[in-house]
Amino acid sequence: MTAIKHALQRDIFTPNDERLLSIVNVCKAGKKKKNCFLCATVTTERPVQVKVVKVKKSDKGDFYKRQIAWTLRDLAVVDAKDAIKENPEFDLHFEKIYKWVASSTAEKNAFISCIWKLNQRYLRKKIDFVNVSSQLLEESVPSGENQSVTGGDEEVVDEYQELNAREEQDIEIMMEGCEYAISNAEAFAERLSRELQVLDGANIQSIMASEKQVNILMKLLDEALKEVDQIELKLSSYEEMLQSVKEQMDQISESNHLIHLSNTNNVKLLSEIEFLVNHMDLAKGHIKALQEGDLASSRGIEACTNAADALLQCMNVALRPGHDMLLAVKEQQQHFSELREQFARRLANHLNNVFVQQGHDQSSTLAQHSVELTLPNHHPFHRDLLRYAKLMEWLKSTDYGKYEGLTKNYMDYLSRLYEREIKDFFEVAKIKMTGTTKESKKFGQRRLSLVATLPRKESAVKQETESLHGSSGKLTGSTSSLNKLSVQSSGNRRSQSSSLLDMGNMSASDLDVADRTKFDKIFEQVLSELEPLCLAEQDFISKFFKLQQHQSMPGSMTEAEDLDGGMLSRQHNSGAPLPISSEKDMIRQMMIKIFRCIEPELNNLIALGDKIDSFNSLYMLVKMSHHVWTAQNVDPASFLSTTLGNVLVTIKRNFDKCISNQIRQMEEVKISKKSKVGILPFVAEFEEFAGLAESIFKNAERRGDLDKAYTKLIRGVFVNVEKVANESQKTPRDVVMMENFHHIFATLSRLKISCLEAEKKEAKQKYTDHLQSYVIYSLGQPLEKLNHFFDGVEARVAQGIREEEVSYQLAFNKQELRKVIKEYPGKEVKKGLDNLYKKVDKHLCEEENLLQVVWHSMQDEFIRQYKHFEGLIARCYPGSGVTMEFTIQDILDYCSSIAQSH
Repeated sequence: MTAIKHALQRDIFTPNDERLLSIVNVCKAGKKKKNCFLCATVTTERPVQVKVVKVKKSDKGDFYKRQIAWTLRDLAVVDAKDAIKENPEFDLHFEKIYKWVASSTAEKNAFISCIWKLNQRYLRKKIDFVNVSSQLLEESVPSGENQSVTGGDEEVVDEYQELNAREEQDIEIMMEGCEYAISNAEAFAERLSRELQVLDGANIQSIMASEKQVNILMKLLDEALKEVDQIELKLSSYEEMLQSVKEQMDQISESNHLIHLSNTNNVKLLSEIEFLVNHMDLAKGHIKALQEGDLASSRGIEACTNAADALLQCMNVALRPGHDMLLAVKEQQQHFSELREQFARRLANHLNNVFVQQGHDQSSTLAQHSVELTLPNHHPFHRDLLRYAKLMEWLKSTDYGKYEGLTKNYMDYLSRLYEREIKDFFEVAKIKMTGTTKESKKFGQRRLSLVATLPRKESAVKQETESLHGSSGKLTGSTSSLNKLSVQSSGNRRSQSSSLLDMGNMSASDLDVADRTKFDKIFEQVLSELEPLCLAEQDFISKFFKLQQHQSMPGSMTEAEDLDGGMLSRQHNSGAPLPISSEKDMIRQMMIKIFRCIEPELNNLIALGDKIDSFNSLYMLVKMSHHVWTAQNVDPASFLSTTLGNVLVTIKRNFDKCISNQIRQMEEVKISKKSKVGILPFVAEFEEFAGLAESIFKNAERRGDLDKAYTKLIRGVFVNVEKVANESQKTPRDVVMMENFHHIFATLSRLKISCLEAEKKEAKQKYTDHLQSYVIYSLGQPLEKLNHFFDGVEARVAQGIREEEVSYQLAFNKQELRKVIKEYPGKEVKKGLDNLYKKVDKHLCEEENLLQVVWHSMQDEFIRQYKHFEGLIARCYPGSGVTMEFTIQDILDYCSSIAQSH
């Protein structure tokens, strides 16, 4: 190990101006044994730097190389694993933990001891030595076999001192006196030894000569001791004399201390008494206000409020330790408690009386609101009660039981009051909606008498509708009896019904529009009256009962319900008590109890509106959606937002039910076998529905619901138009399809509904296809023999005969062609076209006015056939001079005169 140490010093550390103090042969714990050396070094230059260097033997040769170095300052912990048993393992904690296994326990101990000494010398105990024997940590005690290596080197470092200038000068003078000192060291050493012996002899002689002087010195010392004894005796006598003075001074000092302590205690006692008097003394004026203050006047309320605040401050004063044990403090606290109880009871009784009086006062004003669609104004009552807001806050913090009692009483009184007001309000709204006045009853009787003149079947259906709609006597929307009548009643009898209805001041459609507009205004007024009422009451509850409206909620009380793409808040159960987890929840609970009748009344009103006219659900959906959107922007979880959201769910369901009923009634339509079909009732009613919906949903928030309803309805219309056309016996299928799809196309083009662009194109295509099909089918072959002749000509050409050679065929020669042409003079052609016009006129209905369109298409088709015949004559009979008995201009004149004559 010594040879290795010298080799490492020579090859690695000397070139770097470092001294190697200790070395240990180690390998990493738990891995393959790859030996290396940990070396403890110091620099030879100041300031001294202490390092731990890992040295490893090179793989390419027998020389050693420096692998990694750590400064001793970075070493945090040295863990020897076991301080009692011999264990070669140890850990060094630098930036991470390095685990080593030494080749022997002695080497490990020597290395750790060297580290400890270097730490003591340069770092001053900044390293923690764990599981290390205390013997290794004693700097003065050598340990281990390597003490001579490590300790000796350390002593060399410690004992080495640089010569100063004086010492260098003396050595130079001595060496100049012995010129051979450098060349002959032994002679120089002998000379120095002889001179040292001469100096020792001189010293001994000097000591022997000074013996007499020592004896003289001893005598002088004895005399000095005697003098000291005499001085001590005098000092003892002085001390005895001063002892009595000391005792008197101690008594004076103790007396002064007691006086100072008494003064200090008096000052502290005065401070405590002033604290209690200043903070626990309630003025007589405040006491009188609490006991006898007038709670009805503004000045008395202000005095009571100030007194209550002062009482609360006195009761909430933070007493110092020991104050609560004083009898006066206990009596004062008891007095305060009695005052608080007395005033709280007096305040609660007064407010309960105010609540009861409010119920009576408001009840007296209900009569004047019973004929108007307005709700009573509670602002004066709120204004009067808000004067007690600070007292309610005081009651909430001092006596929560009475505060809760007042809250419950307020909800009980106000819920009954609001229930009467709101029910009366909704009764007025229902009366205005149903129109149960003298004029409406008179008009309803007139309409019933007119309905009685209709045929039995239509009258029966109308009476059934009247019984469903109550006293309003309306025929509207999907409940209209026209959907249940036969196509016959929509034809000839429709004109009879309309002429009878025209006898009144208003037609049925005008009545529907007026009633719907009236319903829309009434429903909007109902919502406009309820919304400020709820918001004002909620704001008053928050201010009066000192509840925070915009406090964050720990949990949600609503669940989301999908309404065909729209999300609405849906409350679990408005009637069941919910746990109050915040002041915001308490406000909602109070609002639910106070206005518990709003949601049922709104649902009843909605049911009535839907019963009067199912199309009213469109008005209600738009109005309610707007009010819900407005309420949710203010507070999504408020009572108003939740309640209106619940009602909106019901309205949306009624709207969906209205759409479903219309589709079902389309499917139930029956057609007459004896009369022509014309425009189907549900096609006309889709036009009415779309026109009404577009006017209602203009700039509405829930346009998506209407677009989905449009898609369902138009699909139902398309399917059922085709079904009716297939079942029609009197009217050709193409006519039913053509007329109805033309009407649908015209309706969609006029209304410009963006979501039905594809259906508009489809309706136009169906109209065009069936128009063409009907024209071809109805026109047929007006020149039948001529058609058969030219069909034979085309057949011969198809068989391979050249067109110029067809005239040589016996059955298709020029004579046969002239013979056939002579059978169709202009007079016969005009007669055939006239019969065709009459036939088409019987098929088409007057409402759609497509006769001229169809007649023009037939004229074009006839001209096309004429040109086709002329082309065949020109190609197959060139130069024959054979022509038709009439011209294209004749055809145009015939068609024009026929159309004008009819």
